[in-house]
Amino acid sequence: MGSLTAPWFSETAGCQTRAVPFTLAAGPEIVAIPGPTIVPDRVLSAMHRPMPDIYAGELLTVTDEIYARLPSLARTTSPGLITVSNGHGAWAMALSNTLSRGDRVLVLECGVFAGVWAEMAAFDGLDVEMLVADDGAAIDPDAVEERLRADRERLIEAVLMVQTDTASSARNDVAAVRRALDAADHPALLMVDCIASMGCEPFEMDAWGVDVTLAASQKGLMTPPGLGFVWAGPRALAAHQTAVLRTRYWDWTFRLQDGPQYLRFCGTAPVPHLFGFREALRMIEEEGIEPRWRRHHVLADAVRAAVDAWSTPDGLSLYVPRPEHRGDSVTTIRTGSVDASRLAAICRDMCGVTLGIGLSHLAGRAFRIAHMGHVSAASMLGVLGVVESALQSMDAPLAGSGVAAAATAVSRALKAQ
Repeated sequence: MGSLTAPWFSETAGCQTRAVPFTLAAGPEIVAIPGPTIVPDRVLSAMHRPMPDIYAGELLTVTDEIYARLPSLARTTSPGLITVSNGHGAWAMALSNTLSRGDRVLVLECGVFAGVWAEMAAFDGLDVEMLVADDGAAIDPDAVEERLRADRERLIEAVLMVQTDTASSARNDVAAVRRALDAADHPALLMVDCIASMGCEPFEMDAWGVDVTLAASQKGLMTPPGLGFVWAGPRALAAHQTAVLRTRYWDWTFRLQDGPQYLRFCGTAPVPHLFGFREALRMIEEEGIEPRWRRHHVLADAVRAAVDAWSTPDGLSLYVPRPEHRGDSVTTIRTGSVDASRLAAICRDMCGVTLGIGLSHLAGRAFRIAHMGHVSAASMLGVLGVVESALQSMDAPLAGSGVAAAATAVSRALKAQ
């Protein structure tokens, strides 16, 4: 075998010489997309089992344990419900159980996914009004208060929002939006999609006055896609009594009644997911929810420090410019003159790191790094090292070493322990 001339080996066979490609990706792959995220071995092992009796035995114990733990995850005393779905199913459950055809909802958009929820609401016959944040910004609570004060006839029945938008990485101030409703003395329900943030960022359903909270299994909760979660507060349960959009499959009354387990799922339970999710909840409790929030914040700060160090006028930059608007579960990075598709391909094909793509108007103009769920300093510094190496191989404009800046951010957290 001849000498290495990256990215090829020159190999001589007989009288012929041929180029043989090599890769640096022949090890464990790191998927740094914001869902589905890395599933811990403990969760995978818990899921790998034969199907049990769904009417008696261990599965009932597992289900009871999960339902008992759900309120603490959202920091509430209200019941949690499980949908056999992705997050869109949780959206459908929240809308159908609290609203009626023709009701007006105010949707607060700071990226992509509140708008997709709005599309579902409109399809279901709701009157949808949008309040859209500036590009790369979170929702302005003052604008929410102003709109609600203008609703003198109190036609708006619910305010829909995400805590952190998966596409933009902008994080809304949920408590401030609650204060806006209170300042306007408006009775609308407050519904918050925490699909991209649950288990990663501080969230206080009861303390912040949230009426309906939503999440899903495949992001910070470290379980494969297939479970949605809805927590229904007292005002939402009261609205449920007169909601006309109710359907049998999503119906809270049906699912909350005493009786056989199948009532909780409106049919057969998602057996492997329940065993896996119970293990994920145990891991979350072992770490502690507040230390877990701290871990995500430190790793997010490391990623943001790296991007700031790389940043040039014609190169990479953080999509969300204001620090207080940035989520701790995912970071969206504008690429400027850098070819986002080529960067992603080098990271994936040559180095074994899969980056999140830019969505909607950011397609081809950004990439995303997820730091949610089962992630560590080692994994995030590794992702950043691969990105920096790929950028250097592309001769991309870089102001400095993002890896060094990220390591410094991590060292500050270590010193603070």
